[in-house]
Amino acid sequence: MTSTIRTETASDAGVSRSGPWKRGIVFAGLAVLLGLLMLLHAAIPNRFGNLGSLVETFLPWFGLFIPVLLAGALWRRSATAALALLLPAVVWLNLFGGLLGDRSHPGGDLTVAANNVGAANADPAGTARDLAASGAQVLALVELSEQARGTYEAALARAYPYHTVQGTVGLWSTLPLSDTRPIDIEMNYGPAAATLPFDPAETRALRATVATDHGPLAVYVAHLASVRVNPRAGFGTQQRDRGPQALAVAVAADPTARVVLLGDLNGTMGDRAFDGLTSRLRPAQEAAGDGLGFTWPAAFPVVRIDQILVRGVRPMRSWVLPATGSDHLPVAARLGW
Repeated sequence: MTSTIRTETASDAGVSRSGPWKRGIVFAGLAVLLGLLMLLHAAIPNRFGNLGSLVETFLPWFGLFIPVLLAGALWRRSATAALALLLPAVVWLNLFGGLLGDRSHPGGDLTVAANNVGAANADPAGTARDLAASGAQVLALVELSEQARGTYEAALARAYPYHTVQGTVGLWSTLPLSDTRPIDIEMNYGPAAATLPFDPAETRALRATVATDHGPLAVYVAHLASVRVNPRAGFGTQQRDRGPQALAVAVAADPTARVVLLGDLNGTMGDRAFDGLTSRLRPAQEAAGDGLGFTWPAAFPVVRIDQILVRGVRPMRSWVLPATGSDHLPVAARLGW
């Protein structure tokens, strides 16, 4: 019995010598790596499966690792790990903390909305009614199938006397439209891309001028190419990435002072692929939203890929509308002059 007591005492002494500053080194290291990854995300190269864009797309979710590592630090009773967690916590709050609260303002002159209505939508008439009930004066729809186009036109005719459809994207308005035309967002890519003509029937972007009481408003509607994630190609964004570049060129050349871009851009505004576009247009959600405003998938949104971007007008409020029959949630914004 005496020998047993001595063994346990020695063991306890060993634990006490490993104090809270020496335990949990692995958790501390992981905390530092997490903080550096979020802090230096722009330095992650894209040449390996577009890894940088993939990280930036889901960057807000990296904050979930912080409570996991905190639980590990508490389990190990590690002061070192707990202190190291300050780095990712501060970085995450600096990046996204300002987006958690309500940034909206009262007032506004015009409400705009957009929805990827989904080609497989089983209830286009119901979707149209829901969107018309939003009260938006300008409504953009993308992924319009040829079969459902007539249903949307009929269901929205009373609320929106003016509309234009170009390919698979459309714009409905309570205010007069003019200068409507398709925009080539360069869906074709690769060695033969330069020799392929632009087919208006496959249009996935348009531009129109809306006549408001405060002057002309240039409205762009776009549905950029989808992205794919697979083990061989990584985060496949090559086709999509040509879209923001083409839109940025079009917006930069547009002489209209007030511009709004609506639609499904298949990317978050933190993705470096959109830098050229966000340097010219301001995301309404970041300026006047309430929370992060995730839109896809509708059943459990994890990213915001449906966007409203503006120039020359002030976002007063930005919000996500209730689900329609689509797999995307609609987005809306109240704009002021």
